[in-house]
Amino acid sequence: MNVALWILQGVLAFAMFGAGSFKLATPHARFAEKMKWAATWPPARVKLLGLAQVLGAVGLVAPLATGIVPVLTPVAACCLLVLMLGAVKTHVDLKEPLVAPAVLSALALVIALGRFGVLGVS
Repeated sequence: MNVALWILQGVLAFAMFGAGSFKLATPHARFAEKMKWAATWPPARVKLLGLAQVLGAVGLVAPLATGIVPVLTPVAACCLLVLMLGAVKTHVDLKEPLVAPAVLSALALVIALGRFGVLGVS
């Protein structure tokens, strides 16, 4: 189970790091053309969301890998779960496909439960 959680952490961290980096590196006008929701957000909020995603990705892997405050790994998973549930709501409101944020939400939930020891592995 520990190996499975590490794999899920890697997948979710990769997705969050990529999405967050894209939000941080892309100019707001160009990003708003691709993502309908971003047109209604101020540029600073989009950048803050990207930063939260990048830090969440780091938080999924670094604490447990280094052994320094490993409880931060499931905390990061919970924070990413909240972000992804917000993404699901946004996609529902805009009548857009919600499969990607729903799957990422499920990954974050499984990681949080597994690393908090609810699934029998910590």
